[in-house]
Amino acid sequence: MLTIIDKYILKRYLATFVVMLLLFIPIGIVVDVSEKINKLLENKVPFADIALYYYNFTVYFANSLFPIFLFLSVIWFTSKLANDTEIIAILSSGISFTRFLRPYLIGASIVSVFVLLMGFYVVPSASEGFNNFRYTYLKGNGKEAMRGDNTDVYRQLNDNEFIYVNSFNTETKTAYNFTLEKFKNDKLLHKITATRITWNPKDSTYTLYDYTKRTVGKLSDVIVKLPEKKATFAFDLEDLTPVVYIAETLNLGKLNAFIAKERERGSSNINVYLVVLYKKYSIPVSAFILTIIAVAVSSMKRRGGMGTNLAIGIALAFAFVFFDKIFGVLAEKSSIPPLLAVWLPNIAFGILAIYLLRNAKR
Repeated sequence: MLTIIDKYILKRYLATFVVMLLLFIPIGIVVDVSEKINKLLENKVPFADIALYYYNFTVYFANSLFPIFLFLSVIWFTSKLANDTEIIAILSSGISFTRFLRPYLIGASIVSVFVLLMGFYVVPSASEGFNNFRYTYLKGNGKEAMRGDNTDVYRQLNDNEFIYVNSFNTETKTAYNFTLEKFKNDKLLHKITATRITWNPKDSTYTLYDYTKRTVGKLSDVIVKLPEKKATFAFDLEDLTPVVYIAETLNLGKLNAFIAKERERGSSNINVYLVVLYKKYSIPVSAFILTIIAVAVSSMKRRGGMGTNLAIGIALAFAFVFFDKIFGVLAEKSSIPPLLAVWLPNIAFGILAIYLLRNAKR
């Protein structure tokens, strides 16, 4: 049963977090607009597309930086409670510091469940819209934005087949500079190239433009060239998309199925997909860890007042985000197991949270 004090702290916890989001998200939008305004005007982007982009940007931005927003909001209102001697009054009434943490942990549970569900179902859709807009309008000159964009995609389809595309436009379902190579016993059997390859959803085929097929013979090669050719391939449309991009746009069920398929293929990019999956679970857990650290740091009244607590809080928050990004990249690019790399920041800061909590109790 929640007491009046519990409800008071829980209300402040959630309200301050929401206010922090409402304060920083418009700032992020203004900064983003100022950076992209020339490109938007140059490409004559429709207002409806811009409005939808900034909705997706809001979800994407809030999800990415939610640990910082949560941490700073807890630091802010807990420091205010400490400066107004409200915490001293609460603890002097016989309530233990552990019991004092209860409404904070309830608040962290609410935020964690919300972020977990958002990460499973809402954020992937927003990420897809966010990236579609960037690749369509901002990576080049309008609708042909993906042409020349440095998003090279290499995929091994099976033991014998490999594909490559220079870039992929998700809106038009078109890939550029397509290559498919088929080998047998490490010898090339044939190679197919096209300047463009477009997916046809009506009949589940691909249209290849400037099609060339080179079949390797014993004495000479056979080369077939056509301006346009329809063909059916064993690979899926998702195989043409950039590695991280496709993983970020799949909801939980599709992401698990996609990872299982890539495991069977022996994909060299499996670590990248696993990092995206594991972060869906690790980020909500960080809400508890950062909440405990924030309360432990800001519950004592300091000479510097709220400013000192905020300075410490900002330093710790950015340290957490820094380590989270560093270990994520290490998991993708090195031999560190993705599960360990994704959870290491939580483990390290969890130990710090326990240490700070023990000192705060004293």
